[in-house]
Amino acid sequence: MRASAIFGPGSSQQDLNPFQLGRDIEWSFEISSGVNAVLIFGGDGTIHRNLRTLSELQLPLLVVPRGSGNDFARALGIRGLGDTLLAWREFCRKSTNVRTIDLGMITAAGGRSALHETLFCCVACVGLDAEVAEAANRLPRWLRAHGGYLLSLLGVLPKFAPLQIRISKNESGTWEACNSGLMMLSAFANTSVYGGGIKIAPQARIDDGKLDACLIRGTNSLGAVCVFPAVYFGKHLCILKVDYFQLTRARIETERPLKVYADGEFVCTTPAEISIRPKALQVIVPVLRT
Repeated sequence: MRASAIFGPGSSQQDLNPFQLGRDIEWSFEISSGVNAVLIFGGDGTIHRNLRTLSELQLPLLVVPRGSGNDFARALGIRGLGDTLLAWREFCRKSTNVRTIDLGMITAAGGRSALHETLFCCVACVGLDAEVAEAANRLPRWLRAHGGYLLSLLGVLPKFAPLQIRISKNESGTWEACNSGLMMLSAFANTSVYGGGIKIAPQARIDDGKLDACLIRGTNSLGAVCVFPAVYFGKHLCILKVDYFQLTRARIETERPLKVYADGEFVCTTPAEISIRPKALQVIVPVLRT
């Protein structure tokens, strides 16, 4: 068997030892065609940076969660090393536990080539959550992994003001404005969680061909503080200031350029388009799901 191993921050070749399984595995340390699988030791950011190559080559990906958030691993039913080893053993034995899932895609305004298109696996966001992601990225890695997103939220929230954002969707070839006004955040989710387990889109599924949009309309900092506990546990869909719906393609326009983040990484500034790319990635999971 041939496999590729990609190491994110804090990981090294020593982490491969449990995955040898007494087999003669030929390891490569870059993603290339001709391998049977790719193992990524890292978090959502490391996965994010390798999505285009993985999608183009259609190589089965096994996630070994070693990042600060690990939301993509969580969406695949992987909670830790034990789940990953179970998935790897099953793959080496039968190669039947491979699932094909969707990815999101962000196209920067004016983008005319693939260089302007960025794939994401979890959630793309504009507004409060983008600023929190930016603040969290400045924290030490160990702190990001232990409540860094919540700590950053507490720092950003008191000085954050709602932003004028216009959201349009295109489901049948025509752009249609669906939401416009002052918003705290706009999130477009392929997975149900982000920020280390925050259930921003509790109804999202990674293989339904849709993105779940969660928009929290204008409120002050005190109102956001009241809403956030419900968001954390995925109980916010009945709150009046929350709009929640599905789409396949959205356009985000703002009064001034705002940063777009996805999987905790900066992507571009608005205006931008966000869309779904169905069946774009193969993933190795602990148990084959139908």
